[in-house]
Amino acid sequence: MATQSTSQALLRAGGLRSHRWHYRLRHVRRALLYAALIGGALFFLFPLAWMVGTSLKTIEEVGRSQLTLMPKTPQWQNYEKLLNDSTFYRSYLNSVFIVTLVLLGTVTSVSFVAFSFSRLEWKGRGIVFALMMSTLMLPYQATLVPQYVMFHKLHWIRTFNPITIPGFFAGGAALVFLLRQFMLTIPKELDEAAMIDGANPLQIWWYVIMPLSRPAVATITVFLFVGQWNNLLMPLIYLQKPALYTMPIYVAQKLNLQESPLPWQDVMAASVLFVIPVLVVFLFTQRYFIEGISTTGGKG
Repeated sequence: MATQSTSQALLRAGGLRSHRWHYRLRHVRRALLYAALIGGALFFLFPLAWMVGTSLKTIEEVGRSQLTLMPKTPQWQNYEKLLNDSTFYRSYLNSVFIVTLVLLGTVTSVSFVAFSFSRLEWKGRGIVFALMMSTLMLPYQATLVPQYVMFHKLHWIRTFNPITIPGFFAGGAALVFLLRQFMLTIPKELDEAAMIDGANPLQIWWYVIMPLSRPAVATITVFLFVGQWNNLLMPLIYLQKPALYTMPIYVAQKLNLQESPLPWQDVMAASVLFVIPVLVVFLFTQRYFIEGISTTGGKG
């Protein structure tokens, strides 16, 4: 009996030590995970901090060989000089105008096409979808010259039309595919119930499918906003008029000034104000954005 009691006591002691060991190991793993996440966040935030710090430096501090993240005395006049520039306001408003039209037209048209591919039955749907997806293999550079020729014949050069109007025709097969895959996960019984209640396809799209597709819509909205807000090539090719220039061209022009040394503090100040809308859009849509990315499956 004494031997059995001793064995049981040893087993309990061993189990207790094992429990403590696993408890400590779990806390160590959690601490290492938090340290890795914090380190990664600091790594990705460093360029943003560097941009903000440089925007507040003097031109002498920018040109020094030693690296300093923040200036000794913040030069808020860098932003004041920028905000007193009428060209800055015009470029900012041009970017806002273009992005608003592109978002409105593209999100609406892409949702229509995705709804057609995912919820409606029509002859040749699979073939048309395959043809649309095949356009993803076509390099953008291959269509650049034909597009320019077409827009030139339409007398659209030096206008916003080449950038804003194509969005109303569901440009972007990848966006259509993403939204279609999400819509396929919505039960078809909802469409049937709405049709029994007398709803037509347009009403089903607006009142049933679009509210349920909010995460996917937020995802393509973020993609479109970031892509169009940072778009330099198309405005540079088609606008060709200082009054129509957007913010990417405005920032790029500051790097082309015949100054020595280059006014990096002004460039960074313009870049800080330029990136603020992107951060605001992502902060307001991150919940839907992450949900849309995680729930868009491969059903087809």
